[in-house]
Amino acid sequence: MSTPSRLSPGDVAPDFALADDAGESVSLKDLRGRKVIVYFYPAAMTPGCTKQACDFTDSLASLQAEGYEVLGISPDKPEKLARFREKEGLGIRLLSDPDKATMQAYGAFGEKKLYGKTVEGVIRSTIVVDEDGKVDLAQYNVKATGHVAKLRRDLGLD
Repeated sequence: MSTPSRLSPGDVAPDFALADDAGESVSLKDLRGRKVIVYFYPAAMTPGCTKQACDFTDSLASLQAEGYEVLGISPDKPEKLARFREKEGLGIRLLSDPDKATMQAYGAFGEKKLYGKTVEGVIRSTIVVDEDGKVDLAQYNVKATGHVAKLRRDLGLD
């Protein structure tokens, strides 16, 4: 197991092209000129991930009004993400990273503590990318509950 290398403010955000829940390709490069909140979560339809996705959906209109796009990335297949979106009424874009290459590039996959054990898995993380494709904010090991409210405060939106 390895500890992932984390991104820091000022780093160039790694580009990616991933399928969304409708099977459409979404690339970071195509979102240049916009601010993008990229958040990584372990699995669709689990309690913590559902809470976090619903919180982002509830804040989506105000985040978009501030110029932010929100992308949620998990290792789930697009079909599962589509069921997740429909079941929870999610408004955010959900992207599939089944080989976890994007998660690894962002430092969001690797060694973590789970119930006192060291395991390898998705590290719940949020990276804010500015209009030029650089990291503006990098948060790792975030809590599912209350994270969106904290992120809004950290971005000066409240």
